[in-house]
Amino acid sequence: MHKLDKIVAYLDQELKIKQIPDYPGAINGLQLRGKKNIHKIGAAVDAALPVIQEAVKESIDLLLVHHGLFWGGAQRIDGPLYKKIKTAMDAGMAIYSSHIPLDVHNKFGNNALFAKSIGLTKGIPFLEWQGIHVGLRFNVEMNRSNLLKKIEKTLQNKINIAPGGPAKIKKLGIITGGAGSEVEAAAREGVDTFITGEGQHHTFTLAEELGVNLIYAGHYATETFGVTSLANHLAKKYKLKKQFIHHPTGL
Repeated sequence: MHKLDKIVAYLDQELKIKQIPDYPGAINGLQLRGKKNIHKIGAAVDAALPVIQEAVKESIDLLLVHHGLFWGGAQRIDGPLYKKIKTAMDAGMAIYSSHIPLDVHNKFGNNALFAKSIGLTKGIPFLEWQGIHVGLRFNVEMNRSNLLKKIEKTLQNKINIAPGGPAKIKKLGIITGGAGSEVEAAAREGVDTFITGEGQHHTFTLAEELGVNLIYAGHYATETFGVTSLANHLAKKYKLKKQFIHHPTGL
């Protein structure tokens, strides 16, 4: 078995790609086959054209992403999608994507690593979706103002808050990415403070009405943890070079 196939088989098993549900366009796993032998691995949040172009420029053989190539579902391979695929294929670069399986992983997951970065451990799985729990809940004793400072310091990112909940936090929930619409479900589970990446406009007033602090910490910023950690792990395990490609969206 060549190194690419070994890495893919390992990732599929470790991330439980076949067992964990996801949105149809996620298509978790190997999305684009490339070179059989891997010398350098790259990590990025999005399989965007500038990211792929930078990865090729940096001689990356396998690119790990959180948001893959096919979010739009079945479509013509034309325009930007064609450019992305052709750029990667011309360079022989493979692309592997993991969305929810990477969010919820207990070691490499965005939820767990983001929580750890702001000093939270021993999270309890919460908020069920299609038979799995997509978030982590924590019993805490902290001031809201101190929490906001910790998040801003960790992410180096501007955050926004709907301050509908108490100034002294006791039950905190985390789902990285774009889970603002889950604030009502989080409130039903007793969470007084809910941290996510982003949410729709109406989630601000909804959080106020529900009595919940809803913290929008940035979709991109909260989802850099998983791919970075996974790339570091693979680089060590398979003796590879590694590089993170930073392409923030500001959202």
